[in-house]
Amino acid sequence: MPAEGFLPGPVRIVGTGLIGGSLGLALRAAGAEVQVSDISPGTTALAIELGVGRAIREDDEEPALVLVAAPPDVAAALVAEQLRAHPGAIVADVASVKSVVLDGLLRREAEGQLDAEQISRYIGGHPMAGRETSGVIAAQTDLFRGRPFVIVPHERTVPAAVSLLRRVAVEIGSLPVNLSAAEHDAAVAHVSHAPQVVASLLGAALLDAQGIALDLAGQGLRDTSRIAASDPRLWVEILSANARALTPVLEDIRGRLDSLIGSLATLQGDPDPAVGSRREVARLIADGNAGVARIPGKHGSGTDSFAAVVVLVPDAPGELGRLLTEMGQIGVNLEDLRLEHSLGQPVGLAHVAVARAHESLLTTALRERGWTVADA
Repeated sequence: MPAEGFLPGPVRIVGTGLIGGSLGLALRAAGAEVQVSDISPGTTALAIELGVGRAIREDDEEPALVLVAAPPDVAAALVAEQLRAHPGAIVADVASVKSVVLDGLLRREAEGQLDAEQISRYIGGHPMAGRETSGVIAAQTDLFRGRPFVIVPHERTVPAAVSLLRRVAVEIGSLPVNLSAAEHDAAVAHVSHAPQVVASLLGAALLDAQGIALDLAGQGLRDTSRIAASDPRLWVEILSANARALTPVLEDIRGRLDSLIGSLATLQGDPDPAVGSRREVARLIADGNAGVARIPGKHGSGTDSFAAVVVLVPDAPGELGRLLTEMGQIGVNLEDLRLEHSLGQPVGLAHVAVARAHESLLTTALRERGWTVADA
């Protein structure tokens, strides 16, 4: 097994879609030797051409680490295959659901297809990053930078595997977090899988919208529906694999939606102020405020650590770059950036998140340099 504290070499990536491709790019940038393979020869060739890694050769040294980047419905079979093929390697999968993969491997052990030593070399992982576009063509070297990388050992995972995957996470710029498979699946049901369902429902509701309504669409709709453009085939497998953890989350959302619909029904016509429906609507919005406020900001700090400064940016080449350059000259670090721009408008709105202590400095300095900063 590879020595602790160093990037392994070589690393073999099985599956070169968005996540596998981005892992290869990031690992190569960190100095690792990367081999790639995919069920599709064409996809393998494209990954090699894009710099994800190199082709596997017959005289290759055995991999120290195998990363299986495949959907949860096939990940267990591929992990088992790699555990048998490479007796000296740590084998990890990076599927977005962990219990189904671990259960599949334990079932294979019970059936005699894997032994205890092979199972001990398996560890789950999940880099918490993605894009609404799929495929290796969408891979990015910095996709995982600053994002959590969940490490999911089981009861018999060897310590060297945990240390190795943690080191990989750090080297690609991620923040390693240890969770059990059940804890991971419950967490992603809330922060990844339910948001995908809600965005898809919102997107589906637009099918019946009149054209004039879509002409009025602003940034709010774009923000809340962005991930509805995700790959249906992939999400069928993800949602199916995590149905047990996802169902109660969706039931809670359904309960709140049913309550809202009931409240809105009583507010039609001449509502009775004693019914309290307005209070129920306000409570839902307030609960939403409170829930969003719990989302961590940069480096795990709460969102209340940051202030949003809204700057009007002319719709002209180089203007956004000039804003960011001048922020650097002022000495204020950019924590987050969101752009809002509607077709035909001469300016866009740059929502710049900075440390709250720097809000006044940035606002004053930008105005002195001629920028228009919206009042809070």
